[in-house]
Amino acid sequence: MNLKICGMKNENNILDVAELNPSYMGFIFYEKSPRYFNSVIPELPENIKKIGVFVNSTFDYIRGKVEKHNLQGVQLHGDETPELCSKLKALDIIVIKVFSIKNQFNFNVLEPFEDVCDYYLFDTKGKEPGGNGYTFNWNVLKKYPSIKPYFLSGGIGPKELDALLLFLKRPESELCCTLDLNSKFETAAKLKDITKLKAFQKKLIDANYIR
Repeated sequence: MNLKICGMKNENNILDVAELNPSYMGFIFYEKSPRYFNSVIPELPENIKKIGVFVNSTFDYIRGKVEKHNLQGVQLHGDETPELCSKLKALDIIVIKVFSIKNQFNFNVLEPFEDVCDYYLFDTKGKEPGGNGYTFNWNVLKKYPSIKPYFLSGGIGPKELDALLLFLKRPESELCCTLDLNSKFETAAKLKDITKLKAFQKKLIDANYIR
C-alpha cells in the first residue's frame, strides 16, 4: 500500500511532508481550487513521485506543467477523454484517471480507459471536482470489474481509520494500491498537519499495510 499526500502548497510544509517519505505528492493546477499551486516545487527525494492534478485542461497546458515542474504523473479530475489520456501516456508519465462515486456507479464507463491510463482513482462525488471532505460508499467497489490497480480517495482521515482497516481486509480492496490523503489532514491555513499524518502512517505500518 502506498500513500499519496495531495493538495500541497507551502514550500516548508512540502519539505516537512517529504520527510514522511510518501510514494506520491500531489500539486493541484486547477485555478478554482483553494489549493491551487502557482509556485516552485522544492527539490524532493527521487523516490517521491510528483503528480499534477488537472480538471478539464488542454493537452498543451498539462504538458507545460509537466515540463516546468518535472512531474512524474498527472491526475485527471474532469471529463477528459481516452484520446487525451493516450497522448499523455506518450509523454512517458503516469496517467491517473479519476472517477467520482457516491452510493452507486456504472463501471462500464471505465472500459474506454483500460488501455490508456495506469491507474484509476475513485473519489467522492460532490459539489467540487475533488476535496469534498467526505467518503463515498466503499461497498460500491465490490462490483469493480477491472484488474487495474486503483487509488482510494475522498475524505480519508484519522476518524475513518477503523473503517479503512476493515475495508482493507475485504476482497474488493485487493487492487487498492494507494491511499490519497488531503483535506482531513489540514490545518485552517491549508497546511498539512505533520503530527496527524505521522500518526496515521504509523497505524498503517503497525497493521502491516505499508512499510
